[in-house]
Amino acid sequence: MTRMNSAFVSAEPGLATTVEQRFRAFRHHVLATLRRDGSPRTSGLEADFRGGELWLGMMAGSLKALDLRRDPRFALQANPGEGTGMDGGDVRIGGRAYEVGDGAGDAETKAEYVKEVEPPQPFHLFRTELTEVVRTYVEDDTYLVVEIWKPGEPLRTIRRT
Repeated sequence: MTRMNSAFVSAEPGLATTVEQRFRAFRHHVLATLRRDGSPRTSGLEADFRGGELWLGMMAGSLKALDLRRDPRFALQANPGEGTGMDGGDVRIGGRAYEVGDGAGDAETKAEYVKEVEPPQPFHLFRTELTEVVRTYVEDDTYLVVEIWKPGEPLRTIRRT
């Protein structure tokens, strides 16, 4: 499995830092998954960045976890925050999420992830592969700027007045 997060950080370290800061600015974000019938489901989620990678943790048996087990595609929208400031812009990540199992190496990963939850509860933990990162912001009160990163492609920047 290609680690798209590492590819993103290597290819666009400045944008990667901005994206991570936007997600760290607030605890809760919005995750979009696909239901069994193909329609979208949106849910609140706490995103976690560890070791330059994006991890998604969910309660055991949650519908969003079951969606990802069936179809790993997801979109994650950073919480825009209160008011209209949106320091760092509007950020969205698209990709695929793969569940961490209970094997020897995976059990250690899950144990590290759950350290902060007392008492520990059953949960699903997903590793992510990024297929797209989009940041939208206003520059000089004049331009709407959209930055788009996809694996294996150069950063694309669109400016609109």
